Amino acid sequence: MFTGIVESVGAVARVRSAPEARTFRVEAPFAAELAAGQSVAVDGACLTVCSSDANSFVVEAGATTLARTIADGYRVGSRVNLERGLRAGAPLDGHLVQGHVDGVGTYVGGRRAGATRLLDFQLPDDVHAGSVLYGSVAVNGVSLTVNDLRDDCICQVAVVPFTWEHTNFAALKPGASVNVEADLVGKYVRRRLESGPLSRGLPQCPEAGHAP
Repeated sequence: MFTGIVESVGAVARVRSAPEARTFRVEAPFAAELAAGQSVAVDGACLTVCSSDANSFVVEAGATTLARTIADGYRVGSRVNLERGLRAGAPLDGHLVQGHVDGVGTYVGGRRAGATRLLDFQLPDDVHAGSVLYGSVAVNGVSLTVNDLRDDCICQVAVVPFTWEHTNFAALKPGASVNVEADLVGKYVRRRLESGPLSRGLPQCPEAGHAP
């Protein structure tokens, strides 16, 4: 579990491809504090640390992760937002982020509003359906508030100077792909509504070993 508060921006130092998987070495200031098996959100995607040294750590992205995130596009030098897993009792400064990316969105463009930047993103249909005005959304692992939500699946967020300077948003160009995770509460509410009225009870799954 994460909070969407980015700890640092790292850089991809090495990429290795294998059948239906890719391995990445990522440079990070907290790499020396990591141990194999820990979780790190890389642009909002929860990945497991395979190994680490004083300056970097290694993670592997499988076929499903590559299909549902922007990890397949990482190259040496790609800048990535990083956050370690939330520890019990630690402050929840953002919102509950699972690190289970719901899909890939597109950066449409942005404009200045004083010191704040208003950024527009095209959301995947299911993420848009589970989002609400002034609710939460995670973009490249950053906890953001929905500032505007349009019927054409455009979501606007307001980014303050600190967030702009401490994430990889400044490197985004119109058309760039981003990882998007819908608000956790919104996803469960949507699932409950799609399953029908509460009076119908929970959907029944077939017993193990029996065909539906």
